[in-house]
Amino acid sequence: MKFCFEIKLEAVKSYLSGYTERQVTEQYGVNRTDLFVWVERYRLHGEDGLKRHSYIKPTKEMRLQIVSEHLIESVSLTELSAKYLIGRSVISKWCKIAREQGYEYLNVFKTRGRPPKDDMGRPKKKKPEEMTELELLQLRVKELEAENALLKKVKALVEAREARLKEIGRKPSKN
Repeated sequence: MKFCFEIKLEAVKSYLSGYTERQVTEQYGVNRTDLFVWVERYRLHGEDGLKRHSYIKPTKEMRLQIVSEHLIESVSLTELSAKYLIGRSVISKWCKIAREQGYEYLNVFKTRGRPPKDDMGRPKKKKPEEMTELELLQLRVKELEAENALLKKVKALVEAREARLKEIGRKPSKN
């Protein structure tokens, strides 16, 4: 769940003023991990650490630095998240990759989402200025065939409606 800046600030200030972790988490509906990350970010960066930041694509060197701080120097994920303003889950994923596959795989990531279509699907439409006369005529024929098919379908639907109305003894409307 995402929280606005004001709620984060209130929760952090409540915690720092002496309320227990449990009181703050129940009052604001925050889980304890998020609260500790917010507190750490507030301590390191002030109020600016609680604001949403634009996404910064970390370099391979930055990833190596963060992962080595966690795995070798035993810095907690919460502290690293606060220090670099990167989510704990992202850092945890990097550490898992480094442990299982090695540090050289920190820069190798699968692209997300549907793969791009190369020759599949519809071809890109050309602008009329870019088309030859033959292509323009073929396009016009396709448009007229589609229009013709649509008119036939409408005519068939109207005839079917009139037939249904005749069966029940009503006269079809003139519209």
